[in-house]
Amino acid sequence: MSDTNGYANSGSLVSTQWVAEHLGQPGYRLIEVDVNPAAYDGGHIEGAVGWDWKKDLQDQTVRDLASREALEKKLSESGVTPETTILLYGDNNNWFAAYAYWALKYYGHDNVKLVNGGRVKWEAEGRPYTTDAPQVEPSEYHFSGEPSEDLRAYRDQVLERIGRSGLVDVRSPGEYSGQLLAPENLPQEGAQRGGHIPTAVNVPWATAVKEDGTFKSADDLREIYGGKGLAPEVEVIAYCRIGERSAHTWFVLRELLGYPRVRNYDGSWTEWGSAIKAPIEK
Repeated sequence: MSDTNGYANSGSLVSTQWVAEHLGQPGYRLIEVDVNPAAYDGGHIEGAVGWDWKKDLQDQTVRDLASREALEKKLSESGVTPETTILLYGDNNNWFAAYAYWALKYYGHDNVKLVNGGRVKWEAEGRPYTTDAPQVEPSEYHFSGEPSEDLRAYRDQVLERIGRSGLVDVRSPGEYSGQLLAPENLPQEGAQRGGHIPTAVNVPWATAVKEDGTFKSADDLREIYGGKGLAPEVEVIAYCRIGERSAHTWFVLRELLGYPRVRNYDGSWTEWGSAIKAPIEK
Protein backbone atom coordinates (compact mmCIF):
# COMPACT_ATOMS: atom_id res chain seq x y z
CA MET A 1 0.00 0.00 0.00
CA SER A 2 2.85 2.39 0.84
CA ASP A 3 6.62 2.41 1.21
CA THR A 4 7.31 1.07 4.68
CA ASN A 5 10.39 3.23 5.36
CA GLY A 6 10.87 1.22 8.54
CA TYR A 7 7.62 2.46 10.09
CA ALA A 8 6.19 0.66 13.12
CA ASN A 9 2.71 0.67 11.56
CA SER A 10 3.22 0.93 7.81
CA GLY A 11 -0.46 0.06 7.41
CA SER A 12 -1.40 3.50 8.71
CA LEU A 13 -0.40 4.99 5.34
CA VAL A 14 -1.30 4.51 1.69
CA SER A 15 0.53 6.09 -1.23
CA THR A 16 -1.05 8.40 -3.79
CA GLN A 17 -0.20 5.76 -6.40
CA TRP A 18 -2.15 3.13 -4.46
CA VAL A 19 -5.16 5.47 -4.17
CA ALA A 20 -5.08 6.20 -7.91
CA GLU A 21 -5.07 2.47 -8.67
CA HIS A 22 -7.92 1.64 -6.29
CA LEU A 23 -10.41 4.46 -6.90
CA GLY A 24 -13.98 3.25 -6.45
CA GLN A 25 -12.98 -0.07 -4.91
CA PRO A 26 -15.61 -1.35 -2.43
CA GLY A 27 -14.83 -1.19 1.27
CA TYR A 28 -13.02 2.15 1.17
CA ARG A 29 -14.16 5.74 1.71
CA LEU A 30 -11.95 8.67 0.72
CA ILE A 31 -12.48 11.69 2.97
CA GLU A 32 -10.85 15.08 2.41
CA VAL A 33 -10.32 17.41 5.38
CA ASP A 34 -8.68 20.77 4.64
CA VAL A 35 -7.51 23.83 6.56
CA ASN A 36 -9.46 25.67 3.87
CA PRO A 37 -12.69 23.68 3.37
CA ALA A 38 -13.35 25.56 0.10
CA ALA A 39 -10.46 23.65 -1.49
CA TYR A 40 -12.68 20.57 -1.76
CA ASP A 41 -15.31 22.35 -3.87
CA GLY A 42 -12.57 23.63 -6.18
CA GLY A 43 -11.57 20.06 -6.98
CA HIS A 44 -11.05 16.79 -5.12
CA ILE A 45 -10.06 13.18 -5.74
CA GLU A 46 -12.83 11.26 -7.46
CA GLY A 47 -15.19 9.66 -4.94
CA ALA A 48 -13.94 11.68 -1.97
CA VAL A 49 -16.36 13.11 0.58
CA GLY A 50 -15.49 16.53 2.02
CA TRP A 51 -15.52 17.23 5.76
CA ASP A 52 -15.37 20.70 7.29
CA TRP A 53 -13.12 20.51 10.35
CA LYS A 54 -14.95 23.30 12.20
CA LYS A 55 -18.46 22.00 11.56
CA ASP A 56 -17.85 18.26 11.47
CA LEU A 57 -14.95 17.61 13.84
CA GLN A 58 -15.48 20.22 16.54
CA ASP A 59 -18.28 21.43 18.78
CA GLN A 60 -17.94 25.19 18.48
CA THR A 61 -20.38 25.85 21.31
CA VAL A 62 -18.39 24.13 24.05
CA ARG A 63 -14.97 24.25 22.32
CA ASP A 64 -14.52 20.52 22.26
CA LEU A 65 -14.09 17.64 19.90
CA ALA A 66 -17.30 16.79 18.04
CA SER A 67 -19.51 14.59 20.19
CA ARG A 68 -19.75 10.87 19.64
CA GLU A 69 -23.30 11.32 18.26
CA ALA A 70 -22.27 14.12 15.90
CA LEU A 71 -19.42 12.10 14.46
CA GLU A 72 -21.63 9.02 14.11
CA LYS A 73 -24.07 11.18 12.12
CA LYS A 74 -21.28 12.45 9.87
CA LEU A 75 -19.92 8.95 9.28
CA SER A 76 -23.46 7.75 8.45
CA GLU A 77 -23.90 10.59 5.93
CA SER A 78 -20.55 9.60 4.43
CA GLY A 79 -21.66 6.01 3.90
CA VAL A 80 -19.15 4.60 6.37
CA THR A 81 -19.74 1.35 8.26
CA PRO A 82 -17.52 -0.08 11.05
CA GLU A 83 -15.98 -2.33 8.37
CA THR A 84 -15.16 0.55 6.01
CA THR A 85 -11.50 1.54 5.68
CA ILE A 86 -11.34 5.35 5.74
CA LEU A 87 -8.61 7.00 3.64
CA LEU A 88 -7.93 10.56 4.80
CA TYR A 89 -6.10 13.33 2.96
CA GLY A 90 -6.06 17.10 2.83
CA ASP A 91 -4.12 20.31 2.23
CA ASN A 92 -1.23 21.69 4.32
CA ASN A 93 0.52 18.32 4.45
CA ASN A 94 -2.51 16.61 5.97
CA TRP A 95 -2.89 18.81 9.09
CA PHE A 96 -6.60 18.25 9.51
CA ALA A 97 -6.55 14.84 7.87
CA ALA A 98 -4.28 13.82 10.76
CA TYR A 99 -6.67 15.51 13.20
CA ALA A 100 -9.56 13.50 11.74
CA TYR A 101 -7.44 10.34 11.97
CA TRP A 102 -6.77 11.03 15.67
CA ALA A 103 -10.45 11.81 16.37
CA LEU A 104 -11.61 8.61 14.67
CA LYS A 105 -9.06 6.54 16.61
CA TYR A 106 -10.15 8.28 19.81
CA TYR A 107 -13.78 7.27 19.29
CA GLY A 108 -12.86 3.77 18.13
CA HIS A 109 -12.84 3.54 14.33
CA ASP A 110 -9.54 1.74 13.75
CA ASN A 111 -9.91 1.11 10.00
CA VAL A 112 -8.32 4.40 9.00
CA LYS A 113 -5.25 5.44 6.98
CA LEU A 114 -3.58 8.66 5.83
CA VAL A 115 -2.80 9.25 2.17
CA ASN A 116 0.93 9.99 2.39
CA GLY A 117 1.58 13.48 1.02
CA GLY A 118 -2.09 14.47 0.73
CA ARG A 119 -3.10 17.11 -1.78
CA VAL A 120 0.48 18.41 -2.08
CA LYS A 121 1.78 15.16 -3.55
CA TRP A 122 -1.36 14.38 -5.56
CA GLU A 123 -1.12 17.76 -7.29
CA ALA A 124 2.67 17.57 -7.77
CA GLU A 125 2.16 14.30 -9.62
CA GLY A 126 -0.39 15.93 -11.93
CA ARG A 127 -3.18 13.60 -10.89
CA PRO A 128 -6.76 14.60 -11.74
CA TYR A 129 -9.41 16.23 -9.58
CA THR A 130 -13.14 16.36 -10.10
CA THR A 131 -15.81 18.77 -8.92
CA ASP A 132 -18.50 16.09 -9.12
CA ALA A 133 -20.20 15.16 -5.86
CA PRO A 134 -19.76 11.45 -5.06
CA GLN A 135 -22.73 9.09 -5.00
CA VAL A 136 -23.04 8.03 -1.36
CA GLU A 137 -25.36 5.42 0.11
CA PRO A 138 -25.98 6.58 3.71
CA SER A 139 -25.36 4.09 6.52
CA GLU A 140 -26.31 3.75 10.19
CA TYR A 141 -22.97 4.17 11.90
CA HIS A 142 -22.41 3.57 15.63
CA PHE A 143 -19.18 3.40 17.62
CA SER A 144 -19.02 0.19 19.62
CA GLY A 145 -16.89 1.12 22.64
CA GLU A 146 -15.88 4.01 24.85
CA PRO A 147 -13.43 6.74 23.74
CA SER A 148 -9.72 5.92 24.11
CA GLU A 149 -8.79 8.56 26.68
CA ASP A 150 -5.15 7.44 26.59
CA LEU A 151 -4.89 9.20 23.20
CA ARG A 152 -5.98 12.59 24.53
CA ALA A 153 -4.51 15.02 27.07
CA TYR A 154 -6.38 17.63 29.11
CA ARG A 155 -5.06 20.76 30.78
CA ASP A 156 -4.59 19.20 34.24
CA GLN A 157 -2.58 16.33 32.76
CA VAL A 158 -0.34 18.82 30.97
CA LEU A 159 0.14 20.76 34.19
CA GLU A 160 1.36 17.58 35.89
CA ARG A 161 3.97 16.99 33.18
CA ILE A 162 5.75 20.32 33.59
CA GLY A 163 9.30 19.66 34.70
CA ARG A 164 9.33 16.14 33.30
CA SER A 165 10.38 15.09 29.82
CA GLY A 166 7.72 14.45 27.21
CA LEU A 167 6.06 17.81 26.49
CA VAL A 168 6.51 18.80 22.85
CA ASP A 169 5.41 22.08 21.27
CA VAL A 170 5.06 21.47 17.52
CA ARG A 171 4.40 25.09 16.52
CA SER A 172 6.84 27.32 14.65
CA PRO A 173 9.85 28.81 16.51
CA GLY A 174 8.14 32.22 16.36
CA GLU A 175 5.06 30.90 18.17
CA TYR A 176 7.18 28.95 20.65
CA SER A 177 9.19 32.06 21.54
CA GLY A 178 6.04 34.16 22.02
CA GLN A 179 6.65 36.50 19.07
CA LEU A 180 3.59 35.11 17.27
CA LEU A 181 0.21 33.95 18.54
CA ALA A 182 -0.54 31.93 15.40
CA PRO A 183 1.18 30.76 12.19
CA GLU A 184 2.22 33.72 10.06
CA ASN A 185 -0.26 32.86 7.29
CA LEU A 186 -3.22 32.52 9.67
CA PRO A 187 -5.05 35.17 11.74
CA GLN A 188 -3.45 36.31 15.00
CA GLU A 189 -6.20 35.07 17.26
CA GLY A 190 -7.05 32.41 19.79
CA ALA A 191 -4.93 33.19 22.86
CA GLN A 192 -4.36 36.10 25.18
CA ARG A 193 -0.63 35.48 25.66
CA GLY A 194 2.31 34.24 23.66
CA GLY A 195 5.05 31.80 24.71
CA HIS A 196 5.16 28.11 25.49
CA ILE A 197 4.39 25.68 28.30
CA PRO A 198 7.39 25.54 30.67
CA THR A 199 9.89 22.72 29.92
CA ALA A 200 8.23 21.87 26.57
CA VAL A 201 10.72 21.25 23.77
CA ASN A 202 10.11 22.72 20.33
CA VAL A 203 9.98 20.29 17.40
CA PRO A 204 7.98 22.00 14.62
CA TRP A 205 5.57 19.59 12.95
CA ALA A 206 7.08 20.30 9.51
CA THR A 207 10.42 18.74 10.46
CA ALA A 208 8.71 15.36 10.02
CA VAL A 209 7.89 15.79 6.31
CA LYS A 210 9.81 16.00 3.06
CA GLU A 211 9.28 18.64 0.37
CA ASP A 212 6.75 16.49 -1.45
CA GLY A 213 4.58 16.32 1.70
CA THR A 214 5.37 12.68 2.51
CA PHE A 215 6.82 11.62 5.84
CA LYS A 216 10.54 11.16 6.36
CA SER A 217 11.94 7.70 7.03
CA ALA A 218 11.67 6.12 10.48
CA ASP A 219 15.43 6.48 10.98
CA ASP A 220 15.28 10.21 10.22
CA LEU A 221 12.26 10.67 12.47
CA ARG A 222 13.88 8.81 15.36
CA GLU A 223 16.89 11.09 15.06
CA ILE A 224 14.71 14.21 15.06
CA TYR A 225 12.57 13.35 18.09
CA GLY A 226 15.13 11.30 19.99
CA GLY A 227 17.55 14.21 19.69
CA LYS A 228 15.07 16.30 21.66
CA GLY A 229 14.74 13.76 24.46
CA LEU A 230 11.47 12.30 23.17
CA ALA A 231 12.16 8.59 23.50
CA PRO A 232 9.74 5.63 23.23
CA GLU A 233 9.86 4.96 26.97
CA VAL A 234 8.64 8.51 27.75
CA GLU A 235 4.97 9.44 27.76
CA VAL A 236 4.67 12.25 25.21
CA ILE A 237 2.08 15.03 25.10
CA ALA A 238 2.04 17.08 21.89
CA TYR A 239 0.35 20.46 21.48
CA CYS A 240 0.12 23.30 18.96
CA ARG A 241 -2.46 26.11 18.71
CA ILE A 242 -5.75 24.26 18.17
CA GLY A 243 -4.70 20.59 18.03
CA GLU A 244 -4.36 19.77 14.35
CA ARG A 245 -0.58 20.17 13.93
CA SER A 246 -0.06 18.26 17.17
CA ALA A 247 -2.32 15.49 15.81
CA HIS A 248 0.11 15.32 12.87
CA THR A 249 3.04 14.86 15.30
CA TRP A 250 0.95 12.41 17.37
CA PHE A 251 0.54 10.35 14.18
CA VAL A 252 4.29 10.39 13.54
CA LEU A 253 5.22 9.31 17.07
CA ARG A 254 2.46 6.74 17.62
CA GLU A 255 1.91 5.22 14.20
CA LEU A 256 5.19 5.68 12.36
CA LEU A 257 7.62 5.30 15.28
CA GLY A 258 5.44 3.08 17.46
CA TYR A 259 5.72 5.08 20.68
CA PRO A 260 3.28 3.34 23.05
CA ARG A 261 2.18 6.40 25.06
CA VAL A 262 1.42 9.52 23.03
CA ARG A 263 -1.37 11.99 23.75
CA ASN A 264 -2.65 14.94 21.75
CA TYR A 265 -3.49 18.00 23.85
CA ASP A 266 -6.17 19.37 21.54
CA GLY A 267 -6.96 22.30 23.84
CA SER A 268 -3.43 23.39 22.96
CA TRP A 269 -2.30 27.02 23.04
CA THR A 270 -5.74 28.58 22.57
CA GLU A 271 -6.69 27.08 25.93
CA TRP A 272 -3.36 27.30 27.75
CA GLY A 273 -2.48 30.78 26.52
CA SER A 274 -5.76 32.19 27.84
CA ALA A 275 -6.15 30.16 31.04
CA ILE A 276 -5.93 32.01 34.37
CA LYS A 277 -2.68 31.21 36.20
CA ALA A 278 -1.41 28.77 33.60
CA PRO A 279 2.40 29.11 33.70
CA ILE A 280 4.14 30.34 30.55
CA GLU A 281 7.72 30.76 29.38
CA LYS A 282 8.90 33.04 26.60
